[in-house]
Amino acid sequence: MHRSSIVRTNYAPDADLPVNTDWRARSACAVEDPELFFPIGNTGPALLQIEEAKAVCRRCPVMERCLQWALESGQEYGVWGGLDEDDRRRMKRRARKRADA
Repeated sequence: MHRSSIVRTNYAPDADLPVNTDWRARSACAVEDPELFFPIGNTGPALLQIEEAKAVCRRCPVMERCLQWALESGQEYGVWGGLDEDDRRRMKRRARKRADA
């Protein structure tokens, strides 16, 4: 008679990634089209789309938490916490320069 062993495995998110995303339910963008926050390009119509997305962020009660999550989880694309991709890159560069000083 062949017996199978049952192996229990617990899967958990990587310890480096923030797990608590409850704030998303309270976000202003929860009722918006997600495409608004991921414009293609950064010129012409995309600039208008970026500004529209940032306007949604400015009225969001969890804007700071969203930005923190985006920075911690390495979000490279889209508008998060009121900042677009270029804004976040500049923010990271300034932080590195301060750390090196």
